[in-house]
Amino acid sequence: MNADIEAIERVVRDAEELQSDVAGFTGLLTEEVALVNFAGVRLRGRDQVKEVMSKALSTPLKDVLTENELLGVTFLRPDVALAHLVKHVNDGRKGALTFALVKEDGDWRIALAQTTPMVAA
Repeated sequence: MNADIEAIERVVRDAEELQSDVAGFTGLLTEEVALVNFAGVRLRGRDQVKEVMSKALSTPLKDVLTENELLGVTFLRPDVALAHLVKHVNDGRKGALTFALVKEDGDWRIALAQTTPMVAA
């Protein structure tokens, strides 16, 4: 289990480091990924994520960078896990980010990424 947690931690780090690299980031995703971004836009499938990400990186959105703070990992099955994160945006906003990850051919991939903006209580 420790090796799986380390591998998931690596995927979380890679997702942050590759946030401006379309091929690199989408390589972390399953083919049928579901992604809901900070703005509530829902994407389905790696190809749609590639298309939307490519367009976004040609706009001022390319300057919006984030850091992922991993709070914990919950295993639903040996090959399915939830990563609980806080997404810190460089403009001061924060979001509750959840990754659902699946282990495919020995590699952990993001099957779902859901970000919900966090508001001060």
